[in-house]
Amino acid sequence: MLVSRRRGSAVLLAACLAACAGHSMPTSTATSTKPDPASVADELLAADRAYAAASERSDPAQGLAPMLATDVVMRVPGGFAKGRDSVLAAVRANPAMGAGARLGWTPIRVGVSADGRQGFTLGYATVHGTDGSATPAKYLTYWIKGPEGWRAAVYGRGRASGPAKADPVPPALPERPVPPSDDSALIAGYRQSLDTTERAFSRDAQQIGLEQAFVRYGGADAMNMGGAARSAFVVGPDSIGAVVAQGEPSSRSSVSWVPDQGVIVASSGDLGVTIGTIVVNEADSTGQHPSFPFFTVWRRAGPDQPWRYVAE
Repeated sequence: MLVSRRRGSAVLLAACLAACAGHSMPTSTATSTKPDPASVADELLAADRAYAAASERSDPAQGLAPMLATDVVMRVPGGFAKGRDSVLAAVRANPAMGAGARLGWTPIRVGVSADGRQGFTLGYATVHGTDGSATPAKYLTYWIKGPEGWRAAVYGRGRASGPAKADPVPPALPERPVPPSDDSALIAGYRQSLDTTERAFSRDAQQIGLEQAFVRYGGADAMNMGGAARSAFVVGPDSIGAVVAQGEPSSRSSVSWVPDQGVIVASSGDLGVTIGTIVVNEADSTGQHPSFPFFTVWRRAGPDQPWRYVAE
């Protein structure tokens, strides 16, 4: 859970779309060809970089539009914007992202599924204001590859306290590739297993505390945005747990969460993303339970292995 939890160059975009033939749903026709994970990761990373380069030549909404899937989901204050039009409207409504502003970003990490159809990128972004200001941020995007290329299915960006070194991080690659599948029952089973894991994560946090739950469910190479008070991503489950649980009781969690906005999972069953709501357990002075959105990327070595969060 992430508690804190781009009129671009036509040439660049054309090159990107030609090179990476996403859409928000898996392709309808499976293939027996096993993708090379390293090549898929390079392709996705190149796509993200091309979108970023094109975005810096336009205002943020126009810059982001080409990379968004039709049914993209984006975190916004208080919830989610769903669908490309709603996402772009939310971007335009942000005073810092209006006409004249520019949005650029640099990916530092990529991860892909064993079927070569889904992946994620994360890194650092900068919003360049019309007043000459440069506001640093961090971002995380979950991608799906379809007939039109790589498209963002889930997108999130958060403030950073200052600029950070954009040093590359080793990619998250599957141990072995598998052919994509269109078996809906198989994919539904993988989706349910990830949904169940996310709910167990929250349940266990109520019993052992937020810090220990983040340690238990985190992958060894997990990365967390770390909130607006930090310039860089937090790396590793122990560090993430300590940051997320600052000020928390050691034996219980002050929040609970559910993936009530959906779960997307690759047909290889080794990469997915949960989208949902975090709720403060205790009511505030008005009797309400404050809530805020999250999305978390999960991966595992194979369908018979436990899910562990890798990015949020």
